Amino acid sequence: MTAPPAKTPRGQLTNTGIIMDRPIASAMRRALEHTRAGDPAAATRAIQDALGNAGRSPARQAASKAAPPSAILPPPAALPPPAGAARPAPHPGPAIEGSARRVAPHDAPAAKGLRMRMGEAVDLLRQGAAARLSPGTAQPAARPDLPQGARWERLRFAAAAGARDYRLFVPALADARPAGLVLMLHGCTQGPEDFAAGTRILDHAQRAGLIVVLPEQTRGDNAQGCWNWFRPGDQAGTGGEAALLAELALDTARAHGVPQDRIFAAGLSAGGAMAAILGAERPDVFSAIAVHSGLPAGAARDVAGAFAAMRSGGAAGRPIRARSISFHGTADATVAPANGRAVFASATGRKGADRSGMTGRPWRVTRKADAQGRPAAEHWEIDGLGHAWSGGDPRGSYADPQGPDATAQMVRFFLA
Repeated sequence: MTAPPAKTPRGQLTNTGIIMDRPIASAMRRALEHTRAGDPAAATRAIQDALGNAGRSPARQAASKAAPPSAILPPPAALPPPAGAARPAPHPGPAIEGSARRVAPHDAPAAKGLRMRMGEAVDLLRQGAAARLSPGTAQPAARPDLPQGARWERLRFAAAAGARDYRLFVPALADARPAGLVLMLHGCTQGPEDFAAGTRILDHAQRAGLIVVLPEQTRGDNAQGCWNWFRPGDQAGTGGEAALLAELALDTARAHGVPQDRIFAAGLSAGGAMAAILGAERPDVFSAIAVHSGLPAGAARDVAGAFAAMRSGGAAGRPIRARSISFHGTADATVAPANGRAVFASATGRKGADRSGMTGRPWRVTRKADAQGRPAAEHWEIDGLGHAWSGGDPRGSYADPQGPDATAQMVRFFLA
């Protein structure tokens, strides 16, 4: 049994987060006022200033104003404890090990006053801000438009390695056999619905006859909803999140008659780093992977290493044994573009000729082929793209509408 967390004059530390102190509570009040006035940008600035200045001297507060916040991965204090530390209990509810069941959508968190945890307060603020945004930028939470015969379900999967809720898309098929299955892993702060909208994956999947599985990371397993790609216990293919995701994909594929060699994984940022791990550790399940704005497998084994790899680029990690396609923007200030090149370097195959073009933005693609000359790996470097899904739908977060269309290229590569 651990000792109770110590109280401080400015706030109360807990095992799961930080209870808001007075300056942050004041910032939250100001942010809510900005939200009600229809100015979510000002609300965001108020929160960022409060989080960045918490516990700092006035001199350090002034010095920090020039540093932009990380767009998608959390600050070190927000990340979960290392492997072996106590972790929150899994989502309650009966589930048969290794099976899926339907679940009701989660209820929105109820307001608990000014002493709610910071993550809950930010979630509530985000919901209030989304209601004030214009229709072209509102966060998509509603049911997507589906062709007749297609299915969009919310389910829960439980196995020895853990349990997660997920979204399942089954296209309307002329024949009963799907062309394949894609496991889509969202980035930090995102969710399945948001990621599906931003990547337009459902439209592409319907045209190609692909089943799509979109698991949801819990805030109990990572405070910012990131897949824990930097934690050794979640990097092994036989345990942790990597094993859970592989079992989810395999179980769903079996249930829908997907051929064993037609199971794929793709992800953005932290989700992309986890997809790289799946390609390195579980090629028995995934025949191809896509890594967008992510990092190579084994780029880090702790929080400090994760931030160092994000800033400077992780060395080529464990070899990716599945076929792989990667995308990275040259203007990505969150995950250094060197990481995309490291993903490509860790892929097997013989390097071929480069090709460049202009589809929305200028791009260059480098390819590798296997011994038989078939596509083994591709890397797309996109000029001027930041930390966002290329060719995405702006209704989703971290999506850049300018091309090239990463989802179209990914599906083309998977089915080649």
